[in-house]
Amino acid sequence: MKINHSNQTLPSRAKPVAPMNNTRQHPVTRREMLRRCASGFGSLALTGLLADTARAANKTGSASMDPSPPHFPARAKRIIFLFMHGGPSHLDSFDPKPMLDRDNGKLLSSVISGQSAGPGAKLLSSRWKFRQRGTSGLEISDLFPRIARSADDLCLIRSLHTDGQDHGQAVLNLHTGSNRQVRPSLGSWLIYGLGTENQNLPGFITISPPTLNGGPQNYGSAFLPAVFQGTPIGTEGASLDDAQIRNIRNPFLTRDVQRKQLDLLQSMNREHLQTARQDRQLEGLIESYELAFRMQSAAPQATNLRSESSATLQLYGIDEPTTDSFGRQCLLARRFAQQGVRFIQVNHPFKWDQHQNLTRDHERNATEVDKPIAGLLADLKSLGMLEDTLVIWGGEFGRTPTAQGGADGRDHNPNGFTIWMAGGGVRGGFAHGATDDYGFRAAVDTVHMHDLHATLLHLLGIDHKRLTFRHAGRDFRLTDVHGEVVRAVLQS
Repeated sequence: MKINHSNQTLPSRAKPVAPMNNTRQHPVTRREMLRRCASGFGSLALTGLLADTARAANKTGSASMDPSPPHFPARAKRIIFLFMHGGPSHLDSFDPKPMLDRDNGKLLSSVISGQSAGPGAKLLSSRWKFRQRGTSGLEISDLFPRIARSADDLCLIRSLHTDGQDHGQAVLNLHTGSNRQVRPSLGSWLIYGLGTENQNLPGFITISPPTLNGGPQNYGSAFLPAVFQGTPIGTEGASLDDAQIRNIRNPFLTRDVQRKQLDLLQSMNREHLQTARQDRQLEGLIESYELAFRMQSAAPQATNLRSESSATLQLYGIDEPTTDSFGRQCLLARRFAQQGVRFIQVNHPFKWDQHQNLTRDHERNATEVDKPIAGLLADLKSLGMLEDTLVIWGGEFGRTPTAQGGADGRDHNPNGFTIWMAGGGVRGGFAHGATDDYGFRAAVDTVHMHDLHATLLHLLGIDHKRLTFRHAGRDFRLTDVHGEVVRAVLQS
Protein backbone atom coordinates (compact mmCIF):
# COMPACT_ATOMS: atom_id res chain seq x y z
CA MET A 1 0.00 0.00 0.00
CA LYS A 2 1.44 3.37 -1.00
CA ILE A 3 1.44 6.08 1.66
CA ASN A 4 1.41 9.75 0.78
CA HIS A 5 3.51 11.37 3.55
CA SER A 6 2.99 14.92 2.40
CA ASN A 7 -0.79 14.81 2.86
CA GLN A 8 -0.99 12.15 5.55
CA THR A 9 -3.00 13.13 8.61
CA LEU A 10 -2.05 11.07 11.60
CA PRO A 11 -4.62 9.75 14.01
CA SER A 12 -5.03 11.85 17.14
CA ARG A 13 -3.07 9.41 19.27
CA ALA A 14 -0.21 8.99 16.79
CA LYS A 15 3.20 10.39 17.70
CA PRO A 16 5.18 12.23 15.02
CA VAL A 17 8.39 10.58 13.90
CA ALA A 18 11.53 12.47 14.99
CA PRO A 19 13.43 14.07 12.12
CA MET A 20 16.80 12.65 11.06
CA ASN A 21 19.68 14.80 9.81
CA ASN A 22 17.24 17.75 9.65
CA THR A 23 15.79 16.65 6.28
CA ARG A 24 15.30 12.88 6.28
CA GLN A 25 12.72 10.95 8.33
CA HIS A 26 12.79 7.41 9.71
CA PRO A 27 11.04 4.99 7.37
CA VAL A 28 7.60 3.86 8.58
CA THR A 29 7.91 0.56 10.43
CA ARG A 30 5.79 -2.43 9.48
CA ARG A 31 3.92 -2.23 12.78
CA GLU A 32 3.19 1.48 12.28
CA MET A 33 1.94 0.87 8.74
CA LEU A 34 -0.42 -1.89 9.90
CA ARG A 35 -1.71 0.33 12.71
CA ARG A 36 -2.38 3.25 10.36
CA CYS A 37 -4.04 1.06 7.73
CA ALA A 38 -6.18 -1.07 10.03
CA SER A 39 -9.32 0.85 9.14
CA GLY A 40 -8.46 0.43 5.49
CA PHE A 41 -8.53 -3.35 5.79
CA GLY A 42 -11.98 -3.09 7.34
CA SER A 43 -13.16 -1.00 4.41
CA LEU A 44 -11.79 -3.58 1.99
CA ALA A 45 -13.64 -6.34 3.82
CA LEU A 46 -16.86 -4.33 3.80
CA THR A 47 -16.49 -3.67 0.08
CA GLY A 48 -16.13 -7.40 -0.51
CA LEU A 49 -19.20 -8.20 1.54
CA LEU A 50 -21.28 -5.62 -0.28
CA ALA A 51 -20.08 -6.94 -3.62
CA ASP A 52 -21.08 -10.46 -2.58
CA THR A 53 -24.53 -9.20 -1.66
CA ALA A 54 -24.91 -7.45 -5.01
CA ARG A 55 -23.80 -10.55 -6.87
CA ALA A 56 -26.08 -12.75 -4.78
CA ALA A 57 -29.11 -10.71 -5.72
CA ASN A 58 -27.91 -10.57 -9.33
CA LYS A 59 -29.35 -7.06 -9.31
CA THR A 60 -28.12 -3.59 -8.48
CA GLY A 61 -31.31 -2.67 -6.62
CA SER A 62 -32.46 -0.63 -9.60
CA ALA A 63 -35.94 -0.65 -11.05
CA SER A 64 -34.89 -1.85 -14.48
CA MET A 65 -37.21 -4.27 -16.27
CA ASP A 66 -34.50 -5.33 -18.71
CA PRO A 67 -34.04 -9.11 -18.96
CA SER A 68 -31.53 -10.46 -16.44
CA PRO A 69 -29.69 -13.79 -16.72
CA PRO A 70 -30.85 -16.52 -14.32
CA HIS A 71 -28.52 -17.99 -11.73
CA PHE A 72 -28.44 -21.27 -13.66
CA PRO A 73 -30.14 -22.69 -16.78
CA ALA A 74 -33.91 -22.43 -16.40
CA ARG A 75 -36.38 -25.18 -17.17
CA ALA A 76 -39.27 -22.70 -17.59
CA LYS A 77 -39.52 -19.17 -18.91
CA ARG A 78 -42.84 -18.17 -17.41
CA ILE A 79 -45.57 -19.16 -14.94
CA ILE A 80 -49.33 -19.32 -15.36
CA PHE A 81 -50.94 -19.62 -11.93
CA LEU A 82 -54.56 -20.82 -11.80
CA PHE A 83 -55.79 -19.69 -8.39
CA MET A 84 -58.88 -21.40 -6.96
CA HIS A 85 -59.90 -18.93 -4.26
CA GLY A 86 -61.52 -20.44 -1.18
CA GLY A 87 -59.76 -23.78 -0.84
CA PRO A 88 -60.93 -26.68 -3.05
CA SER A 89 -61.17 -30.08 -1.42
CA HIS A 90 -58.17 -32.26 -2.19
CA LEU A 91 -60.13 -35.25 -0.87
CA ASP A 92 -62.70 -34.86 -3.63
CA SER A 93 -60.33 -34.09 -6.50
CA PHE A 94 -56.69 -35.24 -6.51
CA ASP A 95 -56.04 -37.17 -3.26
CA PRO A 96 -57.91 -40.51 -3.09
CA LYS A 97 -58.50 -41.94 0.39
CA PRO A 98 -60.00 -45.46 0.39
CA MET A 99 -59.99 -45.60 4.20
CA LEU A 100 -61.98 -42.36 4.35
CA ASP A 101 -64.60 -43.96 2.11
CA ARG A 102 -64.54 -47.13 4.22
CA ASP A 103 -64.96 -45.30 7.55
CA ASN A 104 -67.54 -42.77 6.38
CA GLY A 105 -69.63 -41.55 9.33
CA LYS A 106 -67.20 -42.61 12.06
CA LEU A 107 -65.88 -40.17 14.62
CA LEU A 108 -62.49 -38.75 13.66
CA SER A 109 -61.26 -39.31 17.20
CA SER A 110 -62.01 -43.02 16.88
CA VAL A 111 -59.66 -43.54 13.93
CA ILE A 112 -56.96 -40.86 14.41
CA SER A 113 -55.70 -40.49 17.95
CA GLY A 114 -54.68 -37.02 19.07
CA GLN A 115 -56.48 -35.23 16.21
CA SER A 116 -59.52 -33.06 16.63
CA ALA A 117 -61.78 -31.18 14.26
CA GLY A 118 -64.30 -30.25 16.91
CA PRO A 119 -66.45 -32.39 19.22
CA GLY A 120 -68.40 -35.06 17.43
CA ALA A 121 -66.62 -34.52 14.10
CA LYS A 122 -67.48 -37.38 11.77
CA LEU A 123 -65.60 -38.55 8.69
CA LEU A 124 -67.10 -37.69 5.31
CA SER A 125 -66.27 -39.85 2.30
CA SER A 126 -65.53 -38.34 -1.08
CA ARG A 127 -68.53 -37.21 -3.08
CA TRP A 128 -66.86 -38.28 -6.37
CA LYS A 129 -65.31 -41.49 -7.61
CA PHE A 130 -61.55 -41.67 -8.25
CA ARG A 131 -60.20 -43.44 -11.32
CA GLN A 132 -56.77 -44.17 -12.75
CA ARG A 133 -56.03 -41.87 -15.66
CA GLY A 134 -53.67 -41.96 -18.63
CA THR A 135 -50.76 -44.32 -19.07
CA SER A 136 -49.36 -43.19 -15.71
CA GLY A 137 -52.41 -44.39 -13.80
CA LEU A 138 -52.56 -41.18 -11.79
CA GLU A 139 -55.76 -41.23 -9.72
CA ILE A 140 -58.04 -38.23 -10.27
CA SER A 141 -61.72 -37.95 -9.36
CA ASP A 142 -64.68 -37.46 -11.67
CA LEU A 143 -64.93 -33.87 -10.40
CA PHE A 144 -62.46 -32.83 -13.13
CA PRO A 145 -63.05 -35.22 -16.07
CA ARG A 146 -61.44 -33.00 -18.72
CA ILE A 147 -58.34 -32.07 -16.71
CA ALA A 148 -58.02 -35.79 -15.95
CA ARG A 149 -57.36 -36.41 -19.66
CA SER A 150 -54.08 -34.54 -19.19
CA ALA A 151 -53.04 -36.75 -16.26
CA ASP A 152 -49.77 -37.71 -17.92
CA ASP A 153 -48.76 -34.04 -17.94
CA LEU A 154 -49.69 -33.37 -14.31
CA CYS A 155 -47.31 -33.36 -11.36
CA LEU A 156 -49.28 -33.59 -8.10
CA ILE A 157 -47.90 -32.48 -4.75
CA ARG A 158 -50.18 -34.25 -2.28
CA SER A 159 -48.30 -33.27 0.89
CA LEU A 160 -48.44 -29.48 0.84
CA HIS A 161 -49.05 -27.66 4.11
CA THR A 162 -49.17 -23.99 5.00
CA ASP A 163 -49.53 -21.49 7.83
CA GLY A 164 -52.83 -19.87 8.68
CA GLN A 165 -56.21 -21.40 9.43
CA ASP A 166 -58.13 -18.46 7.98
CA HIS A 167 -58.42 -17.44 4.32
CA GLY A 168 -56.66 -14.11 4.79
CA GLN A 169 -53.57 -15.65 6.33
CA ALA A 170 -53.35 -18.58 3.93
CA VAL A 171 -53.98 -16.51 0.79
CA LEU A 172 -51.23 -14.05 1.70
CA ASN A 173 -48.89 -16.91 2.56
CA LEU A 174 -49.52 -18.47 -0.84
CA HIS A 175 -48.95 -15.22 -2.71
CA THR A 176 -46.19 -13.54 -0.64
CA GLY A 177 -44.62 -16.16 1.61
CA SER A 178 -45.78 -14.31 4.73
CA ASN A 179 -49.08 -13.96 6.55
CA ARG A 180 -47.92 -11.40 9.09
CA GLN A 181 -46.05 -8.65 7.22
CA VAL A 182 -46.55 -6.84 3.92
CA ARG A 183 -44.16 -8.55 1.52
CA PRO A 184 -43.68 -8.57 -2.26
CA SER A 185 -45.74 -11.13 -4.14
CA LEU A 186 -44.33 -14.14 -5.94
CA GLY A 187 -44.82 -12.51 -9.35
CA SER A 188 -43.04 -9.35 -8.22
CA TRP A 189 -40.03 -11.33 -6.97
CA LEU A 190 -39.92 -13.20 -10.25
CA ILE A 191 -39.76 -10.18 -12.55
CA TYR A 192 -37.42 -8.39 -10.11
CA GLY A 193 -35.05 -11.30 -10.59
CA LEU A 194 -35.50 -11.96 -14.31
CA GLY A 195 -37.01 -8.84 -15.85
CA THR A 196 -39.42 -9.09 -18.76
CA GLU A 197 -39.13 -10.37 -22.31
CA ASN A 198 -41.50 -7.70 -23.67
CA GLN A 199 -40.76 -4.07 -22.81
CA ASN A 200 -44.19 -3.01 -24.06
CA LEU A 201 -46.21 -5.11 -21.62
CA PRO A 202 -46.02 -5.64 -17.85
CA GLY A 203 -43.91 -8.54 -16.68
CA PHE A 204 -46.64 -9.55 -14.20
CA ILE A 205 -50.37 -9.56 -14.98
CA THR A 206 -53.24 -10.74 -12.78
CA ILE A 207 -56.63 -11.31 -14.41
CA SER A 208 -59.78 -10.65 -12.37
CA PRO A 209 -57.79 -10.47 -9.12
CA PRO A 210 -59.48 -11.19 -5.78
CA THR A 211 -60.72 -8.25 -3.74
CA LEU A 212 -60.91 -10.21 -0.47
CA ASN A 213 -58.23 -11.75 1.74
CA GLY A 214 -55.37 -9.39 1.01
CA GLY A 215 -56.69 -7.80 -2.17
CA PRO A 216 -53.91 -5.81 -3.91
CA GLN A 217 -51.29 -7.23 -1.52
CA ASN A 218 -51.56 -10.50 -3.45
CA TYR A 219 -50.06 -8.84 -6.52
CA GLY A 220 -48.26 -5.92 -4.90
CA SER A 221 -44.53 -5.21 -4.89
CA ALA A 222 -44.38 -3.95 -1.24
CA PHE A 223 -40.85 -2.60 -0.73
CA LEU A 224 -39.66 -3.60 -4.21
CA PRO A 225 -39.79 -0.74 -6.75
CA ALA A 226 -43.30 -0.07 -7.99
CA VAL A 227 -42.57 -1.22 -11.55
CA PHE A 228 -42.48 -4.83 -10.30
CA GLN A 229 -46.06 -4.88 -9.05
CA GLY A 230 -48.74 -6.84 -10.89
CA THR A 231 -51.01 -5.13 -13.39
CA PRO A 232 -54.68 -6.07 -12.86
CA ILE A 233 -57.08 -6.69 -15.72
CA GLY A 234 -60.75 -6.76 -14.83
CA THR A 235 -62.18 -7.32 -11.37
CA GLU A 236 -63.33 -10.39 -9.51
CA GLY A 237 -66.61 -11.72 -10.85
CA ALA A 238 -66.96 -9.07 -13.58
CA SER A 239 -67.38 -9.91 -17.27
CA LEU A 240 -64.29 -10.06 -19.46
CA ASP A 241 -66.18 -9.57 -22.74
CA ASP A 242 -64.05 -6.51 -23.47
CA ALA A 243 -60.98 -7.15 -21.36
CA GLN A 244 -58.87 -4.04 -21.09
CA ILE A 245 -56.37 -2.59 -18.70
CA ARG A 246 -57.93 0.39 -16.98
CA ASN A 247 -57.00 3.85 -18.23
CA ILE A 248 -55.04 2.41 -21.16
CA ARG A 249 -56.23 5.19 -23.45
CA ASN A 250 -56.46 8.96 -23.06
CA PRO A 251 -59.59 10.09 -24.92
CA PHE A 252 -58.60 13.78 -24.86
CA LEU A 253 -54.94 13.89 -25.97
CA THR A 254 -53.06 12.49 -28.95
CA ARG A 255 -50.02 10.27 -28.41
CA ASP A 256 -47.71 13.08 -29.59
CA VAL A 257 -49.06 15.49 -27.00
CA GLN A 258 -48.89 12.81 -24.30
CA ARG A 259 -45.28 12.12 -25.24
CA LYS A 260 -44.36 15.78 -24.88
CA GLN A 261 -46.07 15.98 -21.50
CA LEU A 262 -44.35 12.82 -20.35
CA ASP A 263 -40.95 14.05 -21.56
CA LEU A 264 -41.34 17.21 -19.48
CA LEU A 265 -42.39 15.24 -16.40
CA GLN A 266 -39.63 12.68 -16.84
CA SER A 267 -36.98 15.38 -17.24
CA MET A 268 -37.97 16.73 -13.82
CA ASN A 269 -38.04 13.24 -12.34
CA ARG A 270 -34.57 12.41 -13.69
CA GLU A 271 -33.18 15.74 -12.48
CA HIS A 272 -34.45 14.93 -9.01
CA LEU A 273 -33.07 11.39 -9.28
CA GLN A 274 -29.65 12.75 -10.26
CA THR A 275 -29.68 14.97 -7.18
CA ALA A 276 -30.84 12.14 -4.92
CA ARG A 277 -28.32 9.74 -6.55
CA GLN A 278 -30.40 6.76 -5.46
CA ASP A 279 -34.15 6.62 -5.03
CA ARG A 280 -35.57 3.20 -5.92
CA GLN A 281 -39.17 4.29 -5.70
CA LEU A 282 -38.54 7.20 -8.07
CA GLU A 283 -36.68 4.90 -10.44
CA GLY A 284 -39.69 2.60 -10.37
CA LEU A 285 -42.03 5.53 -11.06
CA ILE A 286 -39.98 6.62 -14.08
CA GLU A 287 -40.01 3.09 -15.48
CA SER A 288 -43.74 2.71 -14.79
CA TYR A 289 -44.59 5.90 -16.68
CA GLU A 290 -42.60 4.76 -19.70
CA LEU A 291 -44.15 1.30 -19.62
CA ALA A 292 -47.65 2.75 -19.36
CA PHE A 293 -47.03 4.90 -22.44
CA ARG A 294 -45.76 1.94 -24.47
CA MET A 295 -48.66 -0.23 -23.34
CA GLN A 296 -51.19 2.05 -25.05
CA SER A 297 -50.49 0.35 -28.36
CA ALA A 298 -49.37 -3.13 -27.23
CA ALA A 299 -51.98 -4.00 -24.59
CA PRO A 300 -55.17 -3.61 -26.68
CA GLN A 301 -53.72 -5.91 -29.30
CA ALA A 302 -52.75 -8.53 -26.72
CA THR A 303 -56.21 -8.54 -25.14
CA ASN A 304 -58.16 -8.71 -28.40
CA LEU A 305 -59.70 -12.20 -28.48
CA ARG A 306 -61.56 -11.51 -31.71
CA SER A 307 -58.44 -12.48 -33.65
CA GLU A 308 -58.70 -16.07 -32.37
CA SER A 309 -60.33 -18.81 -34.44
CA SER A 310 -63.73 -20.21 -33.59
CA ALA A 311 -62.07 -23.58 -32.87
CA THR A 312 -59.82 -21.96 -30.27
CA LEU A 313 -62.72 -20.14 -28.65
CA GLN A 314 -64.62 -23.41 -28.47
CA LEU A 315 -61.59 -25.18 -26.97
CA TYR A 316 -61.65 -22.78 -24.03
CA GLY A 317 -65.43 -22.82 -23.63
CA ILE A 318 -65.85 -19.19 -24.66
CA ASP A 319 -69.42 -18.15 -25.51
CA GLU A 320 -70.76 -21.02 -23.38
CA PRO A 321 -72.65 -19.62 -20.37
CA THR A 322 -70.92 -21.76 -17.72
CA THR A 323 -67.32 -21.53 -18.94
CA ASP A 324 -67.18 -18.21 -20.81
CA SER A 325 -65.73 -16.06 -18.02
CA PHE A 326 -62.95 -18.38 -16.91
CA GLY A 327 -62.32 -19.47 -20.50
CA ARG A 328 -61.55 -15.87 -21.47
CA GLN A 329 -59.12 -15.61 -18.58
CA CYS A 330 -57.27 -18.76 -19.64
CA LEU A 331 -57.07 -17.69 -23.28
CA LEU A 332 -55.79 -14.26 -22.24
CA ALA A 333 -53.15 -16.05 -20.15
CA ARG A 334 -51.97 -17.98 -23.20
CA ARG A 335 -51.83 -14.80 -25.29
CA PHE A 336 -49.85 -12.93 -22.64
CA ALA A 337 -47.49 -15.89 -22.32
CA GLN A 338 -46.88 -15.73 -26.07
CA GLN A 339 -46.06 -12.03 -25.74
CA GLY A 340 -43.33 -12.61 -23.16
CA VAL A 341 -45.20 -11.81 -19.94
CA ARG A 342 -43.28 -13.59 -17.19
CA PHE A 343 -46.01 -14.25 -14.61
CA ILE A 344 -49.74 -14.48 -15.36
CA GLN A 345 -52.29 -15.22 -12.66
CA VAL A 346 -55.79 -16.42 -13.52
CA ASN A 347 -58.27 -16.10 -10.65
CA HIS A 348 -61.45 -18.04 -10.07
CA PRO A 349 -63.74 -16.08 -7.69
CA PHE A 350 -64.08 -16.80 -3.98
CA LYS A 351 -66.37 -19.78 -4.53
CA TRP A 352 -64.52 -22.82 -3.19
CA ASP A 353 -65.26 -22.32 0.53
CA GLN A 354 -67.79 -25.11 0.97
CA HIS A 355 -68.61 -25.40 4.65
CA GLN A 356 -71.94 -26.70 3.41
CA ASN A 357 -73.48 -27.71 0.07
CA LEU A 358 -70.18 -29.27 -0.96
CA THR A 359 -71.65 -31.57 -3.57
CA ARG A 360 -73.66 -28.90 -5.35
CA ASP A 361 -71.14 -26.04 -5.19
CA HIS A 362 -67.94 -27.97 -5.88
CA GLU A 363 -69.67 -29.48 -8.91
CA ARG A 364 -70.64 -26.00 -10.12
CA ASN A 365 -67.16 -24.58 -9.54
CA ALA A 366 -65.40 -27.46 -11.25
CA THR A 367 -67.70 -27.22 -14.27
CA GLU A 368 -66.76 -23.54 -14.66
CA VAL A 369 -63.00 -24.23 -14.78
CA ASP A 370 -62.57 -27.81 -16.01
CA LYS A 371 -62.98 -27.21 -19.74
CA PRO A 372 -61.01 -23.91 -19.86
CA ILE A 373 -58.06 -25.38 -17.97
CA ALA A 374 -58.04 -28.52 -20.10
CA GLY A 375 -58.17 -26.27 -23.16
CA LEU A 376 -55.25 -24.21 -21.89
CA LEU A 377 -53.10 -27.28 -21.32
CA ALA A 378 -53.97 -28.70 -24.76
CA ASP A 379 -53.38 -25.35 -26.48
CA LEU A 380 -50.00 -24.78 -24.82
CA LYS A 381 -48.95 -28.30 -25.74
CA SER A 382 -50.03 -27.98 -29.38
CA LEU A 383 -48.09 -24.71 -29.68
CA GLY A 384 -44.96 -26.26 -28.14
CA MET A 385 -45.21 -23.86 -25.19
CA LEU A 386 -45.92 -26.30 -22.37
CA GLU A 387 -42.26 -27.31 -22.27
CA ASP A 388 -41.17 -23.88 -21.05
CA THR A 389 -44.41 -22.71 -19.41
CA LEU A 390 -45.04 -23.81 -15.83
CA VAL A 391 -48.76 -24.09 -15.10
CA ILE A 392 -49.81 -24.25 -11.43
CA TRP A 393 -53.28 -25.03 -10.06
CA GLY A 394 -54.41 -24.75 -6.46
CA GLY A 395 -56.01 -22.85 -3.61
CA GLU A 396 -54.80 -21.44 -0.31
CA PHE A 397 -55.49 -24.70 1.58
CA GLY A 398 -57.57 -27.88 1.40
CA ARG A 399 -60.56 -29.20 3.33
CA THR A 400 -60.95 -31.48 6.34
CA PRO A 401 -61.95 -35.14 6.07
CA THR A 402 -64.75 -34.45 8.54
CA ALA A 403 -68.27 -33.28 7.80
CA GLN A 404 -69.65 -29.82 8.40
CA GLY A 405 -72.87 -27.99 7.61
CA GLY A 406 -75.34 -30.84 8.00
CA ALA A 407 -72.96 -33.55 6.73
CA ASP A 408 -72.35 -32.01 3.28
CA GLY A 409 -69.46 -29.60 3.87
CA ARG A 410 -65.84 -29.47 4.94
CA ASP A 411 -63.84 -27.03 7.06
CA HIS A 412 -60.50 -25.34 6.24
CA ASN A 413 -57.46 -27.60 6.29
CA PRO A 414 -53.98 -26.01 6.05
CA ASN A 415 -52.34 -29.17 7.47
CA GLY A 416 -52.36 -31.15 4.24
CA PHE A 417 -53.65 -30.56 0.71
CA THR A 418 -52.82 -30.85 -2.99
CA ILE A 419 -51.68 -28.57 -5.78
CA TRP A 420 -50.65 -29.65 -9.25
CA MET A 421 -48.16 -28.37 -11.79
CA ALA A 422 -47.70 -29.09 -15.48
CA GLY A 423 -44.96 -28.39 -18.04
CA GLY A 424 -41.98 -26.19 -17.28
CA GLY A 425 -39.58 -28.96 -16.26
CA VAL A 426 -41.72 -30.96 -13.81
CA ARG A 427 -42.39 -34.69 -13.99
CA GLY A 428 -45.66 -35.58 -15.71
CA GLY A 429 -47.95 -38.35 -14.52
CA PHE A 430 -46.34 -38.17 -11.09
CA ALA A 431 -47.55 -37.73 -7.51
CA HIS A 432 -45.20 -36.54 -4.77
CA GLY A 433 -45.79 -37.01 -1.06
CA ALA A 434 -48.92 -38.07 0.78
CA THR A 435 -51.30 -37.08 3.52
CA ASP A 436 -52.27 -39.57 6.21
CA ASP A 437 -54.84 -42.31 5.56
CA TYR A 438 -57.71 -39.85 5.96
CA GLY A 439 -56.19 -36.77 4.30
CA PHE A 440 -56.07 -34.78 7.51
CA ARG A 441 -52.37 -33.95 7.67
CA ALA A 442 -49.31 -34.06 5.37
CA ALA A 443 -47.41 -37.19 6.39
CA VAL A 444 -44.93 -38.35 3.73
CA ASP A 445 -42.35 -36.16 1.97
CA THR A 446 -44.06 -33.05 3.31
CA VAL A 447 -43.79 -29.78 1.38
CA HIS A 448 -44.21 -26.43 3.11
CA MET A 449 -45.31 -23.33 1.21
CA HIS A 450 -41.73 -22.02 1.43
CA ASP A 451 -40.54 -25.23 -0.26
CA LEU A 452 -43.08 -24.74 -3.04
CA HIS A 453 -41.89 -21.16 -3.62
CA ALA A 454 -38.25 -22.28 -3.63
CA THR A 455 -39.13 -24.92 -6.24
CA LEU A 456 -41.01 -22.50 -8.48
CA LEU A 457 -38.09 -20.07 -8.50
CA HIS A 458 -35.67 -22.94 -9.14
CA LEU A 459 -37.62 -24.02 -12.21
CA LEU A 460 -37.11 -20.53 -13.64
CA GLY A 461 -33.39 -20.61 -12.94
CA ILE A 462 -33.37 -18.68 -9.65
CA ASP A 463 -31.69 -19.71 -6.41
CA HIS A 464 -34.22 -18.59 -3.81
CA LYS A 465 -31.45 -17.95 -1.29
CA ARG A 466 -29.67 -15.55 -3.63
CA LEU A 467 -32.67 -13.54 -4.82
CA THR A 468 -32.63 -10.83 -2.16
CA PHE A 469 -33.50 -7.18 -1.74
CA ARG A 470 -32.04 -4.85 0.86
CA HIS A 471 -34.78 -3.16 2.89
CA ALA A 472 -34.88 -1.64 6.39
CA GLY A 473 -31.35 -2.78 7.15
CA ARG A 474 -31.66 -6.44 6.17
CA ASP A 475 -31.81 -8.65 3.10
CA PHE A 476 -35.29 -9.99 2.38
CA ARG A 477 -36.26 -12.89 0.17
CA LEU A 478 -39.49 -14.63 -0.83
CA THR A 479 -38.77 -17.67 1.33
CA ASP A 480 -37.56 -15.65 4.35
CA VAL A 481 -35.01 -17.97 6.04
CA HIS A 482 -36.71 -21.23 5.03
CA GLY A 483 -37.41 -23.37 1.99
CA GLU A 484 -35.85 -26.30 0.16
CA VAL A 485 -36.27 -27.18 -3.51
CA VAL A 486 -38.46 -30.29 -3.97
CA ARG A 487 -36.09 -32.02 -6.35
CA ALA A 488 -38.21 -35.16 -6.63
CA VAL A 489 -40.72 -33.30 -8.85
CA LEU A 490 -38.09 -32.10 -11.34
CA GLN A 491 -37.54 -33.80 -14.66
CA SER A 492 -34.26 -35.68 -14.75
